[in-house]
Parts: sequence; structure tokens; C-alpha cells
Amino acid sequence: MQIDDTVLAKLEKLSHLRIDENKKEEVKAQLSGILNYIDNLNELDTEELSSSFSTLNGGTPLREDTPRETDDIAKNILKYAPQSEDDFFIVPAIIE
Repeated sequence: MQIDDTVLAKLEKLSHLRIDENKKEEVKAQLSGILNYIDNLNELDTEELSSSFSTLNGGTPLREDTPRETDDIAKNILKYAPQSEDDFFIVPAIIE
């Protein structure tokens, strides 16, 4: 699939990003390359694989689920936020 100017404009609007005019051709080429790679992955025959297939022997390694002794993580993160209140970030409204 090739990315054209219309699709790129829609992606810019959805992601709230602005792409410089001199970079648009490069971005379109990169996105088209990514989509072509995904098309190659779609050609793989996965009928014989189970839904729980893993390349790791023994499955995904897990860690012990133990609670932390102190709960200062939120306070440490929020001290760098421009605005916070009651352990929450305050952000501008994003609904149009």
C-alpha cells in the first residue's frame, strides 16, 4: 500500500502532529515501507501454529508479584508535572 497526501494529512490530524513540507515525501516513503513489510508478514503460513506459540522455551518468564513497601512513585512522577491535583495529572481538554 502506498501512502498518499490524503492519507498522510489524515494521519497528521489524528496524531496531532505536523510534518514539515520538506519531510513529507520521506515520511510517506517510510510509512509505505512499513505497510509493505506488514504485507510480507501476512504471507506467512501460521495455520500449523497454536495461538499460544512462543519462541521462548517454557513460555514467558514471570516475576514474583510482591507489593512495594513505599508508595512514593506517584509523588515522584507528579512532582515533574506542570499541573497535578490529588495524585492526578491535570491536562487540557482534548475532546473536540
